[in-house]
Amino acid sequence: MELDNIKKLLDAYFEGMTSLEEEKILRDYFTQQTVADALVQYKPIFLGMEVAKQEHSHKALLLPDSKPKVNKAWRYSVAAILVVGLGVGSFYLSQSRYTQEEMEALAAFEQSKNAMMLLSENLNRGTEQLSYVKQFAITKDRIFE
Repeated sequence: MELDNIKKLLDAYFEGMTSLEEEKILRDYFTQQTVADALVQYKPIFLGMEVAKQEHSHKALLLPDSKPKVNKAWRYSVAAILVVGLGVGSFYLSQSRYTQEEMEALAAFEQSKNAMMLLSENLNRGTEQLSYVKQFAITKDRIFE
């Protein structure tokens, strides 16, 4: 019965679900001389924790003098504003300004593009009409055979 209880406590221990009292029960069980053969493999874990618990360091721990933290948030805010300002400024400065000649060339290009689209649409309609002529030729060949 005790062995089943210890196994359940071990499972809960490895899942991190034990209380301090249950962990003390496990430590007491595994630090005694007689441990069940099925649980001997866990004995070094708890013996190691007992040894580590008794260790003490005699080394002096010197902490550096801490200076009061200066609030640097305003510096980051200023830097962010500068970055955003430079980005917006460079965007507006990089906008291309066309000369009168370039604007006329763009207008001529648009007119040419529209004329080509109109020509293309008319050619496509003509191509559709050719399919009817081809069908007519196939039907005529069948009739006169």
